[in-house]
Amino acid sequence: MGFPLLSFIIFTPVAGAAVLMFLRGDDAARWTALSFAVLDLALCIAMLVGFDTTTHAMQFTEMRPWVPALGINYALGIDGISALFVFLTALLGSICVLASWVAIDRKVKEFMICLLSMQALMLGVFCALDLFLFYVFWEAMLIPMYLIIGVWGGEGRVYAAIKFFLYTLAGSLLFLIGVIVLYFYGGRTFDILALTGQDLPFRIQSWLFFAFLIAFAVKVPMVPVHTWLPDAHVQAPTAGSIILAGVLLKMGAYGFLRFSLPMLPEASMYYSTLMLALSVLAIVYGGLLALAQDDLKKLVAYSSISHMGFVTLGIFALNLRGLEGGILQMFNHGVTTGALFLFVGLIYERTHTRSIADYGGLMKVAPVYTTFLALFTLSSMALPGTNSFVGELLVLSGGFAANLVAGSAAVLGALLAAAYLLGMYGKVALGPASAGARLKIRDVSAREMAAILPLAVFVLWVGLYPKPFLNIIDASVKHLLTNVLSRGSGQ
Repeated sequence: MGFPLLSFIIFTPVAGAAVLMFLRGDDAARWTALSFAVLDLALCIAMLVGFDTTTHAMQFTEMRPWVPALGINYALGIDGISALFVFLTALLGSICVLASWVAIDRKVKEFMICLLSMQALMLGVFCALDLFLFYVFWEAMLIPMYLIIGVWGGEGRVYAAIKFFLYTLAGSLLFLIGVIVLYFYGGRTFDILALTGQDLPFRIQSWLFFAFLIAFAVKVPMVPVHTWLPDAHVQAPTAGSIILAGVLLKMGAYGFLRFSLPMLPEASMYYSTLMLALSVLAIVYGGLLALAQDDLKKLVAYSSISHMGFVTLGIFALNLRGLEGGILQMFNHGVTTGALFLFVGLIYERTHTRSIADYGGLMKVAPVYTTFLALFTLSSMALPGTNSFVGELLVLSGGFAANLVAGSAAVLGALLAAAYLLGMYGKVALGPASAGARLKIRDVSAREMAAILPLAVFVLWVGLYPKPFLNIIDASVKHLLTNVLSRGSGQ
């Protein structure tokens, strides 16, 4: 038991939101939100420092009875699969506060309350070891994100918020049905670790696999349930887009890792070819859609569909390289795509346009901005030396080992990424000078640099020395893979 570190990590943002309710003044709200977000990040760093990379067992565990009559507990714990995402959530939470400093100029206190509440609920998802508790965090996330898009978004914010809510709610209802079925067939328990050890009939596993597939596919998002994502990203404020791309999309992939693979091993192996095909479809289709965009934010949004396709490809390759690459790529995508949405937001604040055609020659007037934009662009296209290269290389290696056709088709997605990302950067930074008003764009400020630099550090750190990050996930991935392969070969 010891010190309840995970509870402190989850409820520090809640405490910040509670303090904000009693404050007046926008500046006080901003500084208070930033203080609590940074404190939460410090707790997550302490968690990583104390994390034991030699074991697959859950660490920093907490257990308290919640609804004893139904066997529901307040149970928390993390392993190598979830540790990186707890840290990523706290890191992006602090960056979101900085990114909203000027961009949000109305109802600032309310916005920061939604932001901190969202952070707490996302942290709860990654830490929950009770299925009912997990579902509470999973479902409650919809509310603050709905408000962030619907209140502080663009002109079409209400439509985008409702579409996001309905899509994710529909998936969540199927997940709830799956939770109930698991409860009755898994020994009337909500304990995630206990349910992982149950050997369910293949017929039940198949039904649960598709119920979970729809729920998680909406979050990833996978084609064809991806259409909510571009609308949500385009209409969301910058912080909303960073959270969506950086953390919320990871919830679906995390669901596959925490539930589908360990609880439904036979079904996961049996339907792995289908999942590889859906992953390749997302990689290629998302890349083609991104290639056709002239809106910066839509381009990055569609690129997320393609990049998350690499994640699910690695997961359902069902080999060590693929799984480790998929998990590492989840972290990399949060860093890189979160940074790209930050950069889109920064330039939109200055010009109030996202059209690529409206830019040109930014290298001359904003050299620092365009230099860092080049770094994150190269990372997104998986250039050697950047974080995404390591993850994508592992995913492709695992993909080729699992299915030669799927691996070969995924390479096309990597080529498409190079095409649309280099085309975008060439027009925005290196193209002909744009209109006179654009030439007066100021370069990044100290506050903006504070948000950019941590992300740039992780791009280079993972790209040049990925060993510490792979060490965190290695023991848990090996245990998961052994569990799936040994129990899933019965069908």
